[in-house]
Amino acid sequence: MLRLCVVFICLWCRVRTDSGDACPAFTVLSLSDALRGTDLKVKLLLYTRQNPNCAEELNSTPSMYLDVTKKTTFIIHGYRLTGSAPVWIPDLVQRLLSVEDMNIIVVDWNQGATTLIYSHASGNCKRVAEVLKKLIDEMLVDGASLDSLHMIGVSLGAHISGFVGQMFDGALGRITGLDPAGPLYRGKPPSERLDPTDAQFVDVIHSDTDGLQYFKCDHQRSVLLFMSSLKQSCNITAYPCSSYRSYRHGKCTSCEPFWPLPCPVLGYYAYEWKSYLTQQSHLGSSMFFNTADKEPFCIYHYFVDIITWNKDTRRGTLSIVLVDETGKKAESKVNPEATAFQRFNQVTLLIGFDQDFENVERISLMFSTGSVIGPKFKLRILQMRLRSLTNPGRAQLCRFDLVLPEGAARTFRPVPC
Repeated sequence: MLRLCVVFICLWCRVRTDSGDACPAFTVLSLSDALRGTDLKVKLLLYTRQNPNCAEELNSTPSMYLDVTKKTTFIIHGYRLTGSAPVWIPDLVQRLLSVEDMNIIVVDWNQGATTLIYSHASGNCKRVAEVLKKLIDEMLVDGASLDSLHMIGVSLGAHISGFVGQMFDGALGRITGLDPAGPLYRGKPPSERLDPTDAQFVDVIHSDTDGLQYFKCDHQRSVLLFMSSLKQSCNITAYPCSSYRSYRHGKCTSCEPFWPLPCPVLGYYAYEWKSYLTQQSHLGSSMFFNTADKEPFCIYHYFVDIITWNKDTRRGTLSIVLVDETGKKAESKVNPEATAFQRFNQVTLLIGFDQDFENVERISLMFSTGSVIGPKFKLRILQMRLRSLTNPGRAQLCRFDLVLPEGAARTFRPVPC
């Protein structure tokens, strides 16, 4: 009887262990944790094509799935005010695995990032970087290459990536910073923040220029833009320019310096322009782009050339609607800033649509001064020309002698120029 009891107990223990082997999950905390504050604890969750839906937590025991001969991508989140798990991480993991057979390590430092006091989370960043330095050192011993490491850091995670890159003297293959945190880092020396020298290739997407506002959708827009680039349903083109204002006015739409490559694209595949963008003379190049308000976020650009014949200068904005042969419409604000239309002077505006029409059957224009009181004005157009920047080989469309009463749309069929 005693022997049977022993056997029963051992079998019960084994079944309990197997059934309890749940997938390691990202740490989920709450606002009450943020109120108390959290001490730093870092979890490293590995996903590969062999375990795409069930993470393996990396610790002191040998990994079953980590293959150091393959590319390794680290995903590092930022400040977590409420303690919740970043909702975008699972989607980003799956999209990365769909485009490349790689190791993906989600760096969970939610304990340490969850606090009401932002400076406490910021103070943990270098400690997180030290944990990653230790892991990478172990990977290098096992045969990994620094060239094959890519760190994707969001907000504070971008600076953590930079600190890791500094520990390896800028030899990491790539760092992607998605809306790097500004407070406590803006104006700091390169050693105290993400810097272009922290990896062989550093690309940064800024989509929230308003600062540290964690409940604004644009703070997470950089993540959504990067994820959208992995689908490649369309490419968001970025144009080198000295300022966003110059870009909006259509002064920076040439990609001649990149020839024979086309213009750089935003997101994951930006590394294809690495050989050009990492030249010393172009270190820290700024590029600008427009996006739509929903995925896939792509904008199709056009130039609108306007020559007016009003005796007096007319200052205002134009809105434009394109209609294709099926009746589908695409509308865009030509320029958010008022433009001065002067007699016989050509004004060129850069506009964008979230749809691309190969055949434009009709065009609708409306002029507005933005004034709700006072007299209404007319914009007298001598010539309007529409030309595609996205597809420059398409025929240019024109209209001549058109009068636009303020606030009233005029629709017409364009003719080839």
